[in-house]
Amino acid sequence: MDFSRYLERRWDDLLELAVQHAAVVTLSVLLATVIGVAVGVLTWRSDRAGTIAVSTAATLLTIPSLALLALLIPLLGLGWAPTVVALVIYSLLPIVRNTIAGLRSVDPAILESARGMGLTDRQVVARIQLPLAWPVIITGVRVSTQMLFAIATIAAYVAGPGLGNEILSGLARLGSANALNQAVAGTLGVVLLALLFDLAFVGLRRATTPRGLRV
Repeated sequence: MDFSRYLERRWDDLLELAVQHAAVVTLSVLLATVIGVAVGVLTWRSDRAGTIAVSTAATLLTIPSLALLALLIPLLGLGWAPTVVALVIYSLLPIVRNTIAGLRSVDPAILESARGMGLTDRQVVARIQLPLAWPVIITGVRVSTQMLFAIATIAAYVAGPGLGNEILSGLARLGSANALNQAVAGTLGVVLLALLFDLAFVGLRRATTPRGLRV
C-alpha cells in the first residue's frame, strides 16, 4: 500500500494518536511550568540555591528515558501517569534556568523604585519581575515543549499515549506490510505537531509580553 492510501485508511487512528500526543505534552509542560517557575522564584536571589536548582534539573535530564520510565512502572504502573511524570522531569531544566536568568536580568533600579513605592518583595516579584522576565521564561517553556514531543514517543514502551505507538509498532514490524508507512506516518505526525506548537508559542509570546518589551 502506498503512503497516501495508508494515510487515508488510517486517518482516524492517526488523528486520535496525535491528539493524545499533544494532550500529554501540553499537560506535562503546564505542570513543569508551574513547578519550574516556582523553583526559580524561590532560588533566584541566591547564587548557591540557583546553581543547585539548575544542576539538579540538569542531572535529572541526563537520566536515560527508558530507564526512568522503567523505574516509574513499579510506582505508577503503565499509561499516562509514568509518561507525565517523566516528561515533567525532562522539561524542568530550560524552565528553571530561564526563570532564574529572567528574574536576575531585571534592572535593580526598577526593583528599588518599586520598593520605594511601598511594594513588598512578594509584590515586586509578582507585579514587576515576573512580567519583565516573562519573554525569557516563555522561551524556556518553548524549548521544553519541543524536547517533549520527541521524548514522548519513547513512552509507548510503557503503554503511554501518542504517536510513539505508531512509530514503535512500525519499527517492530519492519519488513512486513505497511510497517514503514507506520513508522513514517508517526514520525511526520510528531514533526508536524512540534511545528504547530512552535508557531503557537510565537503568537503566545507576543500576546502575553508587555507591549514595551516586544521585539
